[in-house]
Amino acid sequence: MAIVVEFNQPSMTAAQYDSILTDLDQKGAGTPDGRTFHVGAPSADGWFVVDVWESREQFDSFAAVLVPTLQAAGMTAAPEVRPVHNIITG
Repeated sequence: MAIVVEFNQPSMTAAQYDSILTDLDQKGAGTPDGRTFHVGAPSADGWFVVDVWESREQFDSFAAVLVPTLQAAGMTAAPEVRPVHNIITG
């Protein structure tokens, strides 16, 4: 079952977000298997990220690399994970 993973990180900047993406890429985790959609955008108080994954298991596998990378960058917010009800493209 597909899931949506949402991160809200107060005080995160675009530079920090870009640095995390670079770190993940250098670790070979920039385009993880099972992630079908990713968006990062500024929010009122920091940064907002939404991913869509084919399964919870695929996200959990990626989280083994993601969580230490986020922690090393000083990020503390835990994601909210929800089942996907519907996806519309185009």
